[in-house]
Amino acid sequence: MTKTKSSAATIRDVARQAGVSVATVSRYINHNAPVSAEVAARLETVMVELHYTPQANARSLATHRTHTLGLLMVDIAGDFFPPLLSGIEAVTYENGYDLLISSIREPERRRTFPLPVGPHNTDGLLVFADSLDAEGMQRFAASHFPLVLIHRSSPEGLIIPCVTVENKAASCTIVEHLIETHNRRRILFLQGPGEQEDSQWRELGYREALEKHNIPFDPALVAPGNFDRVIAYHSMQQLLARGVIFDAVFTGDDEAAVGALMALNEAGITVPDAVSVAGFDDQRMAPFLTPPLTTVRAPTEEVGRVAAQQLLSLIRTGQANPLTLLPTEIVIRCSCGCNS
Repeated sequence: MTKTKSSAATIRDVARQAGVSVATVSRYINHNAPVSAEVAARLETVMVELHYTPQANARSLATHRTHTLGLLMVDIAGDFFPPLLSGIEAVTYENGYDLLISSIREPERRRTFPLPVGPHNTDGLLVFADSLDAEGMQRFAASHFPLVLIHRSSPEGLIIPCVTVENKAASCTIVEHLIETHNRRRILFLQGPGEQEDSQWRELGYREALEKHNIPFDPALVAPGNFDRVIAYHSMQQLLARGVIFDAVFTGDDEAAVGALMALNEAGITVPDAVSVAGFDDQRMAPFLTPPLTTVRAPTEEVGRVAAQQLLSLIRTGQANPLTLLPTEIVIRCSCGCNS
């Protein structure tokens, strides 16, 4: 039996309807012990149905709103995330909302522990890249809980609004710049995480640029960068130790470019005279690297702002744009060989 809106649901109501003990509901809400994925899914559905909000104030109980947005992420390290968070926080603040952030790296822990953010403590959820699997999205969608995806598209069979940037054309253009302007032919690509769509689109752009200039794709010139400066650094060291010949590097993001530049510098290889380097994102440190980094400028802060705006629209009106694709642009500095 579903609780009517005339009276506030209690934790006992949730336990009764979900067929579990009050203690289990408490563990799920307070995140002090794991519950099974099946029980977590049932509790999430029941709490949405009952409009149950733990420790809600009188206004929240009356409106069934927490005036809080959730953000689910895998990681918040590196220079990429502060602008994204700044954009999200600006919109939440402007609209009188709070922001709860959950960052859980381990996939196994994300599957076995209840999510710290969700229907029990937020009005809607921003999901970054691969921080929630398709099954989790399906569960939220089935209960009509507002979701907006950031830097990933909606899984097949679902229509969940997403906000991302143009990756493929910009990647193709910057690799073409290395080919046409600097006569580079052996261009190394440092991939991002294989499961992230940004990385996949950027590799497609890299391959398209090679194909347009009749340069055969060489798997030996593709190595992991993982959007991580340490991983990129070690990849470059291994490539150099194996004697792989290349005259340019296009990294999946600027973090990987930092690692690539360090490894090249330690090996005594001059950038850009011997090897051109280009990145993606135009993170805040890019102009201050040695040499300053040629890269693709992605509007990361604007992604955060638009995603938060779309989520608020979804909460308030039930409507949001299915896809928001923000433009990127090439930023020429010295690492490619230009005198910027």
